[in-house]
Amino acid sequence: MSTGNWLAVASAEHVRRGRAGGFMQVCHGKAGPLRRIGAGDGVVYYSPSTVMGGKDALKSFTAIGRVRAGEPYRFDSGGDLQPFRRDVDWAACCETPVAGLLGQLDFTAGRNWGYQLRLGLCPLSEHDFRLIAEAIEVGREISA
Repeated sequence: MSTGNWLAVASAEHVRRGRAGGFMQVCHGKAGPLRRIGAGDGVVYYSPSTVMGGKDALKSFTAIGRVRAGEPYRFDSGGDLQPFRRDVDWAACCETPVAGLLGQLDFTAGRNWGYQLRLGLCPLSEHDFRLIAEAIEVGREISA
């Protein structure tokens, strides 16, 4: 079992759909980034906006969970798009703005911290994972 932590980026609308369905999807459904994630890894979603391409500047953490065992799988949505997904056990949490944590998180230490988020998935330190979990009011169910 892996013990890494990851920060994924998607609109809140897409994250809510994943939470409801028990899955995660990143980088417009590409399999490669999902293969970097292992069973038991922690995942936090950051949503820059409510809807994809939106200008509302939501800038919030919108989900946290642990990746289930299994490989990325292709989901047939019935159209041309067949994204890859991973199954996740999502914890109950409250969507929380990043602004209140900016001075405390390792990944926001640089001047242009948002630049790394353009990749859609990046490693997250254990310190940041725990701090975010506390901020979004997650209980013990998120423990490894």
